[in-house]
Amino acid sequence: MNCAEWITYILACRTRKRSQRAFGLNSDTRMRYADGQARNHDYGRMNQHIPILEREVIEALRADDPAVKRLIDGTVGGGGHTLALLRAGIEEALGIDLDRSAIVQATDRLSEYVDRARLVHGSYMAMAEAANALGWEAVDAILLDLGTSSLQMDDPERGFSFRFDAPLDMRFDEHGGGATAHDLVNGLSAAKLADLFYRYGEERSAGRIAGAIVEQRPIHTTRQLAELVARVKPKPARRSTKRHPATKVFQALRIAVNRELESVENALPIAVNLLRPGGRLAVITFHSLEDRIVKQAFRKLSTTVTAPPGMASIEEMVAQVQRVNRKPIVPSLEEVRANPRSRSAKLRVVEKLERA
Repeated sequence: MNCAEWITYILACRTRKRSQRAFGLNSDTRMRYADGQARNHDYGRMNQHIPILEREVIEALRADDPAVKRLIDGTVGGGGHTLALLRAGIEEALGIDLDRSAIVQATDRLSEYVDRARLVHGSYMAMAEAANALGWEAVDAILLDLGTSSLQMDDPERGFSFRFDAPLDMRFDEHGGGATAHDLVNGLSAAKLADLFYRYGEERSAGRIAGAIVEQRPIHTTRQLAELVARVKPKPARRSTKRHPATKVFQALRIAVNRELESVENALPIAVNLLRPGGRLAVITFHSLEDRIVKQAFRKLSTTVTAPPGMASIEEMVAQVQRVNRKPIVPSLEEVRANPRSRSAKLRVVEKLERA
């Protein structure tokens, strides 16, 4: 082992220990996690949906605790996280996803737990209704793995990725109606497109890109859009990052099409209300806009405000949760090397207070 490899190994060990301290992982859970990883190894080579921060999610939601029985995975995707949590000790799981193809994939992946895992097509904003339909008044654990999944990014027909030449769609529910990325790119004014790219993609060249799009319309495919953005973006900006020049534009369109930020903001209080006292909510984010919403929501939900005498105008609040980790948990170097898509992931966790 050379010096660079030794340093990488030490840093990875430190990250692992920090995660164990944060969530109190015990030896039995570590063994179950290792067994599950071994069972998943061959499957993972056939299916590119790799659950991000899998071990950390198991720890955060305390899947090995006998009191933690019911789980809602509000973004079930290919079912990887749900499978790992069931194997680690969860008794019953409800998986929800807007993407019908994800439900099909998850059904296959969770076939060994057909009696313990229910899958529902829909938005995680309707998780309370889905739980009530099963007779669940409260649950012990909720997971939200935000953003787009590997299944969606790797499907050439969905239009999420500029790696393929496909129609500009980007809808999570491709058969559910609503505006597509094609509608936005070809229908919005230059000013509105620029605002969209800057607000949801934090794209500094938003105005230049929007103007070029309006001049070159109609634009029908992902490749047309990606090549246009690459041509008009300033050369210094293209050189300053290893990412494709169109990455932020595609992110902004996807967020706008699916109203992702609005959905996250509305869903977090719903999730907390659905937890039993002592239950936990874990949220994985992948970019700063999502993470900021989750961080601010968790801070607000964990704050108590009491108005001083004579200051009735101050809005009083009672804390509903406590933050389990003040700083987000991030993937280890080992995980990032094995799955580069995990590199920007952040995990935040809260626990519902007994008095809430």
